Amino acid sequence: MLLFTPGPTPTPEILRQAMATPTLHHRTKEFESYFAFCRENLTKMLQMPEVLMLACSGSGAMEASVLTFCKKPLCINSGKFGERFGKIAKAHNIDFVELKNSWDTAPSANDIEDILKQDDKIDSICIQVCESAGGLRHNVEKIAKMAKEINKDIIVIADAITAIGVEPLDTSNIDVLIGGSQKAFMLPPGMAILGLSKRAVEIIENRDVGFYFNLKSELKNQRKNTTAYTSPTTIIIGLAKYFEIANLNMIYKETKARSIATKEALGSLGLKIYPKNPAIAMTTIFNENSPDIRKLLKEKYSLNLAGGQDSLKDSIFRINNMGIIPIYEVLWVVNALELALDELNIRKFEGIANKVFLDKYYGEINRD
Repeated sequence: MLLFTPGPTPTPEILRQAMATPTLHHRTKEFESYFAFCRENLTKMLQMPEVLMLACSGSGAMEASVLTFCKKPLCINSGKFGERFGKIAKAHNIDFVELKNSWDTAPSANDIEDILKQDDKIDSICIQVCESAGGLRHNVEKIAKMAKEINKDIIVIADAITAIGVEPLDTSNIDVLIGGSQKAFMLPPGMAILGLSKRAVEIIENRDVGFYFNLKSELKNQRKNTTAYTSPTTIIIGLAKYFEIANLNMIYKETKARSIATKEALGSLGLKIYPKNPAIAMTTIFNENSPDIRKLLKEKYSLNLAGGQDSLKDSIFRINNMGIIPIYEVLWVVNALELALDELNIRKFEGIANKVFLDKYYGEINRD
């Protein structure tokens, strides 16, 4: 079965082999060397002064961030994961403001600016870089810059779980950048990442909040290349191998080309891209036959795509663009989709998706 869901993504053999080595105890110098290597490479990758690795999913890092940094956050809700920020605040009785949007539409910086100017008690913004419920890309960089111009002390928390490792991110106005092991890093689920600004570190050192998600305790320990509690040792060893093999500039270029070419190829089949501002990380298609398409692809063509959630459960399907993906696998995706449309009497098979994909992909790759 070919896994093309936008997380978890498939783990390549070279990473699986690295993680298959005998388990290390997390309180040893040998493991600390892996930990130090990952910390060093993550800080370079994220262009942030500090980084934390937590044994939890991305939702755990979201909760830790809300508890540590937010007294009254503005939560941007453009989908299932933006909605989660508000749910976390509510669960902990934290007052919050929510800006809710259709899942295919990102709010403008002006929308957010108006809210910030009307309520000076808002001390933080919680937003997704890529809202993976619908494949929407928020203009986080512009929003963060605008927010800092209004209030230099506002904390910008950006969920980049489906953006880290996908595209270079401008983190100059972001205080907390959240990542996860199971997306572009192509590792199993179970580890979250927090990139931290200098301002975020200052707040952590002065706020002793929580127990397991106590970032002050974690920062103290992780600066010594260990963790407050048990480390996700196997995943960290896999992450170390990822950094050994990853050429990030090439990954960013190939991921972007793959994403553009996939969208172009599926557009040539008359399929509609769902969000108005699509993310690079995935290709989301809006189609009333989505359940039938996904079922046929899985049963006949051994291709596993993700459906939607809530009201979009039977209206969209999502195709992963993240990670190091062999080009022949993506060609199978677009060909299988064209074959499925033919079998479902939606559109005659012509082989056009394959041609469009290759033309667009290599056009992007060869672009100066």
